[in-house]
Amino acid sequence: MGRVIVAWAVIALLWVSMGEAIWLNLPESGTKCVSEEIHNNVVVLADFVVVSDDVSGHDPTISCKVTSPYGNNLHHSDNVKHGQFAFTTQEAGNYLACFWLSGNNHSSGPVSISLDWRTGIAAKDWDSVAKKEKLEGIELELRKLEGAVEAIHENLIYLKSREADMRTVSETTNERVAWYSIMSLGVCIAVSALQLWYLKSFFQKKKLI
Repeated sequence: MGRVIVAWAVIALLWVSMGEAIWLNLPESGTKCVSEEIHNNVVVLADFVVVSDDVSGHDPTISCKVTSPYGNNLHHSDNVKHGQFAFTTQEAGNYLACFWLSGNNHSSGPVSISLDWRTGIAAKDWDSVAKKEKLEGIELELRKLEGAVEAIHENLIYLKSREADMRTVSETTNERVAWYSIMSLGVCIAVSALQLWYLKSFFQKKKLI
């Protein structure tokens, strides 16, 4: 049983500590974006580098812009071949990173970007933590595992809050639909009653009834 727990702990640690390496192929015109839904108070660290098959010697440059869910500008760089951005989220939602070729490029081959996107426990500088707290070997691994468990717990809390929000929205929508249905039924009944009253009055005037 103990070995099973340790094995699952190692798997969880490896899963959380892995960064997300992404390859993006940039079009000659236009923008290519990536997004990730992140809750608040999470550290985000990303490195990107341009990879080109251009044999003419003109290394292409790109521009990068990172925005928060509410449109706040978190990073902006122009005419770069590589770069890095880091921030701590203040809002929960989709964070967007967009890349496009700079206007002065004359690349004769496809241009790609290698993006190493890390969040939470994966973005933490464990070397600095180990030096500061004098952690080594199993102590450092246990500290990483503790951080991974905390990150998973925070994600579960965030997902629970999102589920509660979605349930609230669903219940509100259902209530509005129910009231709309009742109002529609009431209008139909009122119109039918008016039609019957009009027909009865019409027939009485014509002395048909």
